Amino acid sequence: PKTVTVGSRPLGKSQMIEPRLAGVAPFPQDLRAEHGYDNQADHLSLSPMLMESFLTLARSITLSPDFNAKNVGIWKTFFAKPAEAPDRKTMAERLRPFLSRAFREPVDEATLDRYAGHALERLEKGVAHEEVMRDVAAAVLASPRFLYLRSFDPEAERSAPEDQARHMASRLALFLHGSLPDDELLRLAEDGSLLEPEVLADQAERMMNDRRMKRFCDSFAAQWLQLDRIISSRPDKQKFKDFYFLVYRKSMWMMSEPLLLFETVFVENRPIRQLIDSDFSYRSKSLSNFYAGRPATPNGPVTAPFERVPLKDAREGGVITCAATMTMTSGEKRTHPITRGAWLLTVILNDPPEPPPANVPALPEGETEGELATKTIREVFAIHREREDCASCHNSIDPLGFALENYDPVGRWREVYDNGLAVDASGTLFRDKAYGDIAEFKALLLENPQRFARAFASHLLRYALGRELTAVDTPSIDRIVERSAKDDYRLRTVLREVVLSPSFRN
Repeated sequence: PKTVTVGSRPLGKSQMIEPRLAGVAPFPQDLRAEHGYDNQADHLSLSPMLMESFLTLARSITLSPDFNAKNVGIWKTFFAKPAEAPDRKTMAERLRPFLSRAFREPVDEATLDRYAGHALERLEKGVAHEEVMRDVAAAVLASPRFLYLRSFDPEAERSAPEDQARHMASRLALFLHGSLPDDELLRLAEDGSLLEPEVLADQAERMMNDRRMKRFCDSFAAQWLQLDRIISSRPDKQKFKDFYFLVYRKSMWMMSEPLLLFETVFVENRPIRQLIDSDFSYRSKSLSNFYAGRPATPNGPVTAPFERVPLKDAREGGVITCAATMTMTSGEKRTHPITRGAWLLTVILNDPPEPPPANVPALPEGETEGELATKTIREVFAIHREREDCASCHNSIDPLGFALENYDPVGRWREVYDNGLAVDASGTLFRDKAYGDIAEFKALLLENPQRFARAFASHLLRYALGRELTAVDTPSIDRIVERSAKDDYRLRTVLREVVLSPSFRN
């Protein structure tokens, strides 16, 4: 649409598609892997402290004043007091559907008996039925069997097609909807037909037409672009006064621009090259004024309208040159070409550089301090390339970072530095392709669309699998790129091919 409403409050990815429960505790945050995502198995653990925080969260959900018969679909069959006092058998049958749904597989009798026994023990002590069932539900929501996807070994004894299909349903639902499998996925898992490629492709298409894809668009895009880094950005308040407006920082609204671009490319099934160079963007009035150097105007503290605006200059558009990316890869007073180059290598090209040596001295932060008073950042950085232990990395990072030097530390266009010297954003990409400015740089990036498609597909597959990729995944990446090329690398096609890849299916 021409105008969309953007929200900035916590859990913003859910506020537009489903009602909130009042009084819910903060969600515990999983660590995002270096160059990766917060669902990477080797970075996850469940310490006693984390389990306690999940239990606190679960209890705050079931004790919310909005958690009632009006909003809870299974209230009558689970939380409401039955006509007759339950025994162990009837309590187990009441619990079975909920536990099986939460654990994404038929619950075993021993586990079911343990939950039923706990509920009956509380009832015998005189605790009200509704309170007991709220407590049981909270325990289920804090269980590792709910929070974690159990590994499945197709060579083990439990290798029946329906078991494999249930595992597939869970992974597909977590990948695309960030949630449990819905009724249709469960039905196809129970008869094993979900394992058939045609059925799997149809389900991926159905799920991509569901509003719950909002969760994927926000979660994957924000982590792929590393947008969490903008929260800790602190541009100098004296030098960049208009970055701040009263108590609301523009970074919250800057973050929305690349997220809306990603979501639009998905919804309209556009080629993924538009993530690099788009001819449109979504911006609030405040953000548009900020780009144009006009006086700041306030956004609302919770929501703001974002208008779809056409872009005719390659200096704008795409996720690379938006204010969010430029701000989070800069320091307080000056740009950081190395940080920007490393971000491009990691995010856009999926080729993260090695960390820098520990004994490299830092440059002055301001553009009129020390050597930077009489030289450009490019000239000062040249000394690093004279060190043999620095040259190899700088030769690959520097050309990428300096291509973005026309953008100041908060992402606005400039022609000169604070010291009056002209900005030089020319360079050589991939060691043999010369460019003169950012427009030519973007054009060169897209000259070989397969390169970006391969990097992007690798990011998607890593997110979908919840682990690092290895050599065994190379055929899957080859297949994804080859098949999506036939449809101009459109985003939904790339997603479908990720789901159909050998790595995801097996």
